[in-house]
Amino acid sequence: QVQLVESGGGLVQPGGSLRLSCTASGFTMEYYAVGWFRQAPGKPRVGVACSRYSDESTYYADSAKGRFTLSRDSAKNTVYLQMNSLKPDDTAVYYCAAEDPRINEVDAMCTWGMEFWGKGTLVTVSS
Repeated sequence: QVQLVESGGGLVQPGGSLRLSCTASGFTMEYYAVGWFRQAPGKPRVGVACSRYSDESTYYADSAKGRFTLSRDSAKNTVYLQMNSLKPDDTAVYYCAAEDPRINEVDAMCTWGMEFWGKGTLVTVSS
């Protein structure tokens, strides 16, 4: 059974940092495309950072470039999203997702979503 579990969300002040984690079970994340998406209140879910293969460039949304970093730890079957210089606009529920990397190009995956989803973790950026 494929399962993705996110953790690491919470309340952080503007300018602060958080690292989100997503641990997979039921499949080997190393062989899958992975991504982080977020949904702010009243807005649709959007892609933040996506990686099709670990040896390919990661796709970042404009809002994430220069501040967020997606990384993989194959030994832990875990993907991370390091978020720095956080802004109130980054407040959202963050979701981890995964998909067969052969299905689509990475930018399309980040635009249209992926097959498997976690339940999300809430990030609140506020003073």
